[in-house]
Amino acid sequence: MARGSTRPTSRDVAQAAGVSQAAVSLVLGDKWRGRVSETTAERVRQAARELGYRPNLAARNLRLGRTRTVLLVVPALTTEFFAGVYTGAARVAARHGFGVVLYPSPEGVGPARDPFASAQAALDGVIASSMAADALTAIRGDQLPLVMLDSDPEGSLGAATVNLDIRDGVRQVAEHLLALGHRDFLHLAADIPSWTFHVRARELAARVGSVPGASLRTAAAPISIEGALAAAEAALTETGGAQGRPTAVVCDDDKLAAGVYKAVRRLGLRIPEDVSVTGLDDLALATALDPELTTVRLDSELFGERGMEALLAVLDGRTPTEGDIPVHLVVRGSTARAGA
Repeated sequence: MARGSTRPTSRDVAQAAGVSQAAVSLVLGDKWRGRVSETTAERVRQAARELGYRPNLAARNLRLGRTRTVLLVVPALTTEFFAGVYTGAARVAARHGFGVVLYPSPEGVGPARDPFASAQAALDGVIASSMAADALTAIRGDQLPLVMLDSDPEGSLGAATVNLDIRDGVRQVAEHLLALGHRDFLHLAADIPSWTFHVRARELAARVGSVPGASLRTAAAPISIEGALAAAEAALTETGGAQGRPTAVVCDDDKLAAGVYKAVRRLGLRIPEDVSVTGLDDLALATALDPELTTVRLDSELFGERGMEALLAVLDGRTPTEGDIPVHLVVRGSTARAGA
């Protein structure tokens, strides 16, 4: 075929690669594994590239009854974490010819409204990050495949659940601080009724409670710097009497930690000499603080990738990859030995 004379077809790709049109359809539809060899698949892809072949997505979608569009629902767009989740999900989706619509729920972790006249008609599936499954009833309907991120795997309404190993992240924080000799802890907890924050509270209580003489107090705050400042200042002032002031403040989020920094300095204290502070996320904010924040690194892009891979597996009738995504403690200048 003379290049540029007409739009290349799958028959042209098949002839160039020396395979059947069925094989071309399998390879370019990413359904070739177990049906054609890797060598053949690469030959088809190479022929398609050389010919400049682009599949007719509209016709294929009509034939398959798919829109090749996925909705990613997040509680808010006020943190770079969810931007990373979107970036990872969109990267995997693009490789498979899918598009991703990002939808911040107007009610956060509460019920999400259907952003379309009918989500069932407009979407192939939904990925919901850090939300309760029952908050998505209006969007999911009774038919749409749903993958939950950062959610309770027990009793989930989703077809699959993908989680970061948040429990292990909190364990790493607690063991780091306990090894530094800290025994008086304040947990600045996110004032959000979601599974991931319940996990953090339970794990921290279990770790601190297992050490004789260690104590843990909790103060709740909205995830904002000003909210954390007010909650931390009140908690540190209240616990400055007979019980003793906490020597370590464990925060559910890096933004909360930034508020603690302001509260500590307002009280005339120093980090980490008087109070060690930890976060959880490893946002860009963590290295903008002085001293830089000890926190748990969550790979948000990998999180989004795994979520999209799980949804694609569900759509193809395959079993998604299991196992939580590892997280890592990053030790910086905001923690030191107790009494240092």
